[in-house]
Amino acid sequence: MRTRLIALVLLASFSAFPAFAAPGFRQTTIAATGARPPLSISLWYPTTSTAESINLGETPAFVGLPVIRDAEPAPGPRPLILLSHGYGGNWRNLAWLAGELAAKGYVVAAPDHPGTTTFDMRSPDTIELWQRPRDLSRVIDTLLANPGLAGSVSPDRIGAIGHSLGGWTVMELAGGRFDAGAVMNDCPRVFGPVYCRTFTALGVGRDAASMAALGADLGDARIKAIVTLDLGPGRGLTSESLAAVKVPVLVLGAGENVDPETAEKASIAATNKDSFYLAEHLPPTTTQFALVPGALHFSFMQLCKPGAAALIEEEAPGESIVCRDAPGADRQAVHRDVSDRIMVFLGSALADR
Repeated sequence: MRTRLIALVLLASFSAFPAFAAPGFRQTTIAATGARPPLSISLWYPTTSTAESINLGETPAFVGLPVIRDAEPAPGPRPLILLSHGYGGNWRNLAWLAGELAAKGYVVAAPDHPGTTTFDMRSPDTIELWQRPRDLSRVIDTLLANPGLAGSVSPDRIGAIGHSLGGWTVMELAGGRFDAGAVMNDCPRVFGPVYCRTFTALGVGRDAASMAALGADLGDARIKAIVTLDLGPGRGLTSESLAAVKVPVLVLGAGENVDPETAEKASIAATNKDSFYLAEHLPPTTTQFALVPGALHFSFMQLCKPGAAALIEEEAPGESIVCRDAPGADRQAVHRDVSDRIMVFLGSALADR
């Protein structure tokens, strides 16, 4: 989503644990480190509070979810799940999933990645793509050191989920290595014009230093499970690095594709080719792969209200694609399917160690 959509946006199971009603919710900021700017993070977590809830993220276009702001966290330690949004997105995009996870006993943290979020698309952060995985590592550091924020976190039960460019981000945490030189060498043929324009905006392949930074090992050994939601650009990760990934990975792709050439202003019109690529090259014994019926690329984002597409189109022409699902599909049903798959996967991958 681009800047013209910002105004519209701003108007507004883990079997070992019991289910919680409205989760606690808190926002905080991690201080700047070196040249990296402050990092805004949103937190959902289990709470036994019975205080009045608010409808988080409710806008004229999007459905909100009940949370109890700044509630006292329930006792831990608990597994932690990191959420990484797509290019031009923000923490609201996967808030629906965060609420589901917190209700099952997980602590959930979603940063707004500087340079690639709705709220900040400025250079030089935009062209330092390798900082995205490091953002998530900073979040882990902060939550382990400050249990008062969202409750005590179990350091050996940490997972990460990413949509679109967020899926690429979490695969980097698992040890994926990105070959910017190979990507840009034959970009139009392999990826298509929409991808290539986005790569250029992200500074991919602009010089030797950036290619080296993108190709470096950005893994974090504390990550024990990964979920990708119609990721992109997965095909830029080397097959060798994917084959060496040690942690369990659940790869969920859109059941149908948006044609990149008719995707209007879709930021990084990922296709499920990237998900197929991951499934082909990740270790088969620790990888699960499925296409989600009825899902297009943006079906993994928050629920749209009736009439939302027309409202968004009026405010930001071309951006109504974020409310598009496959013909006849129901996004709420897609979310239920995705959530069920994720809960089963994480319940096994992050079982009490």
